[in-house]
Amino acid sequence: MLAHVNLGPMKGRPEQELVEEWHGLLARHAAVHSALEQELQAEHGLSVSEFEALELLASSDHGKCRGQDLTNVVHLSQSAASRLVARLERGGLVDRVMCEIDRRGIFVVITDEGHRRYDDAKPTHRSVLARTLRGED
Repeated sequence: MLAHVNLGPMKGRPEQELVEEWHGLLARHAAVHSALEQELQAEHGLSVSEFEALELLASSDHGKCRGQDLTNVVHLSQSAASRLVARLERGGLVDRVMCEIDRRGIFVVITDEGHRRYDDAKPTHRSVLARTLRGED
């Protein structure tokens, strides 16, 4: 249930403009995400979340990060991020390894195949962003 939010002195037109700005942001996000999802899937067999995970790993020190760090970047719940990592692992794109210092910790590590798939998909990702966010072709 949504709680009532008191906007204080904001009434009428300024409040409506704020709501319209929010709806515009949601629509823009949906359009960009949809275009990314469609093209990354069609051309590279990757979802947006899978690409974002590979991008984090490819740009991380030693190609690895803690599972929680990955969860924060891909904006998924912990259980959804765990399923994402499992899919990437089944596809040979990442491995899970135990932290040598803290045996409870798990690192996600990008594989050579993961690097290759990321490198192949990156131009598509950037092209979609340029087209949808900047109107470039």
